[in-house]
Amino acid sequence: MLATATRLRPATTRDVEVFTSLTVLRELARRVSFLETEATGHEHAIRAIVRSWRPDLLTLTGVGPIVAATVLTAWSHPGRCRNDAAFAMLAGVAPIPASSGKTVRYRLNRSGDRQLNRALHTIVLTRLRLDETTQAYADRRRAQGKTDREIKRCLKRYVARELYRLLENGPSTT
Repeated sequence: MLATATRLRPATTRDVEVFTSLTVLRELARRVSFLETEATGHEHAIRAIVRSWRPDLLTLTGVGPIVAATVLTAWSHPGRCRNDAAFAMLAGVAPIPASSGKTVRYRLNRSGDRQLNRALHTIVLTRLRLDETTQAYADRRRAQGKTDREIKRCLKRYVARELYRLLENGPSTT
């Protein structure tokens, strides 16, 4: 549809409303094409930067150049967070007790770096869709009575722990 809209050639003999609509549609399609090209260029530049700094991040399931850049920006340097729990708090994925009476449960942390939290959310959603071990984990937790929201919270914490260990210790040589 975008290619078709880009090639529109409105005739001036038509109604002014039709002519204006087609002209605006063509200009919007051209703008979308331009912005897509620009975004692709920026993504390639970000991929090059991430590859030069930490190429091991791009090998993880669900981690693309944008997510990797977000994680690296939040992490900043080794030693910024004292442990994986502090990194999870920074990401806003540390569980917060929300128990009442005999019910023991946890809720998501609403503070922290929201961009890093969104990056972890993207990783979790991708793994739930593509990774068989993550899907098996989710099925097992559903059978235990956990909700999808609770499962995602647990997975986000797991991914935060995995990323912290990778960032702090570097790639494993095994």
